[in-house]
Amino acid sequence: MPMHDPAHPGDIVREECLLPLGLSVTAAAEGLGVSRKTLSSLLNGRAGVSPEMAIRLEKAGWSRAEAWLKLQLAYDLWHARKRADTIEVTRFPGVVVA
Repeated sequence: MPMHDPAHPGDIVREECLLPLGLSVTAAAEGLGVSRKTLSSLLNGRAGVSPEMAIRLEKAGWSRAEAWLKLQLAYDLWHARKRADTIEVTRFPGVVVA
């Protein structure tokens, strides 16, 4: 079942990972081995969770990489579906969608 307006994974990182530990963006970025700018972009919804970031989050002890990527996919797909009526495609005859 599709999620209704799922949270950006960066919001989850901030609320569920950084805040409970009292971590600043700078300290968390250092621990994750990324720049402060990179983590800030994720936390502020300007960037998504890449496979590499998902592994970094997993190695930090914050859920499995697959879970982070599923959250990102759900977020991206929900937003794409919101604008689906603007996506123009030619339907090919004989093609069956499973």
